This record gives sequence, C-alpha cells and structure tokens, in this order.
Amino acid sequence: MGFEDSYRLSAHAVITNDAGEVLQLLATYANRSWGLPGGALDPGETIHEALRRECREELGREVGIEYLSGVYYHKVYNSHVFIFRARFTDRRHITLSSEHSEVAYFPLERLSEVQRHRVRDCLEFDGVVRSAKF
Repeated sequence: MGFEDSYRLSAHAVITNDAGEVLQLLATYANRSWGLPGGALDPGETIHEALRRECREELGREVGIEYLSGVYYHKVYNSHVFIFRARFTDRRHITLSSEHSEVAYFPLERLSEVQRHRVRDCLEFDGVVRSAKF
C-alpha cells in the first residue's frame, strides 16, 4: 500500500438485551441490510471516539465500551472493522437517525454468516483479539 493510498476504518458495537439477542439496525442506504450499530471513523478520531459518536448518532443513546474483541478485513469495502462489546449507559429510548428505518434484537443464529462470526468472537471473548478476512 502506498503512502497516498487509503482505505476505510469503522467501529461497531455488539449490544445485547437480557435474552442475549443482538441489537441490529436496518440501513436505509446501500444494500439496505441489517447490521451492528457503528460506522466509519472521521479524520482525527480514535476508534473509541468513533464508536461512541456513531451510537449516539444512530441510536440516540450513550454506550460504554467494555472491550475490543476483533479486527476484520472486508474485501468488498476495502475496510477494516473494529468490533467492540458495548452496553447502554443511559435509559433513554432508542431514537433512530435517518440512516436506519428499524431496530430489532436477533438471536445469534439469525444473523448473516459474517455477522455471526464477528458477534460470536465478541460474545465468546477470552482476552485475545481475533482477526479474519471476509
């Protein structure tokens, strides 16, 4: 990779409800798929700052970050994705941004193959940050 080349970095949160189901958002852009809350880093942001900002923007809620569980490369987007275990730190209702039309909690087995892999790594975290390519 050359000095002037660039690629995307994003940070996403694994948030579960009391039943252990995973919070997912339905995007109103691109392929309109379900995904974890989070998004691209802005210039000058740390991965932690980006995750907190994205959750605030997308959910209208504050999150606490528990740990980084994995860093994954996605060839389709030429992107590295940082996956964090997070929890809500306030009791407000979720307020979606215009980027998402629905919010729901899903059991692990209902997630896409890639999401299931990343979320399982997160929920089964043993202190070792995982990585994989998709």
